[in-house]
Amino acid sequence: MATEGNNLSEHNLADLPNVRDKKVGIVVAEWNGEITNGLLKGVQEVFDHIQHPSENLIIEHVPGAFELPLGATLMLEHLDVDAVICIGAVIRGETAHFDYVCQGVTHGIKDVELKYQRPVIFGVLTDDNIEQSRARSGGKHGNKGVEAAVTCIKMMDLEERLSGNWGTGFSI
Repeated sequence: MATEGNNLSEHNLADLPNVRDKKVGIVVAEWNGEITNGLLKGVQEVFDHIQHPSENLIIEHVPGAFELPLGATLMLEHLDVDAVICIGAVIRGETAHFDYVCQGVTHGIKDVELKYQRPVIFGVLTDDNIEQSRARSGGKHGNKGVEAAVTCIKMMDLEERLSGNWGTGFSI
């Protein structure tokens, strides 16, 4: 297991760049709510720690993980956000459904990020069982939501540093 012995929440939050003026969308899947609410709590704790204004965090919910890419797209198209964090949890069942949902969500989030040239962060757990999800959403392995928030902050900073003019994107 890749997270064996690792705590996902161990980051030096004091060294994070200042992104307090950036607006961040957070789209959260309602399915597996116990897990996604824990992940959301991790995201919020990081932004609280860096004193990011709460009005610059916009939270929306979608039914399940498969809807995360569209939720992110709608936020980027209709709200003034600089980045979107996608929060979800897909837990393996007895059918191939798990594989199709995981592939769709993964490719969908990547496609949204490339289309809009904005950070769209993959904060989706893809675990074999509920115990693994609990361990990664505030349990013994920390909180993947913390990792998603740190990634978002670092990617917004990268965009700003490389573009020299936040908000204009870039062309390939």
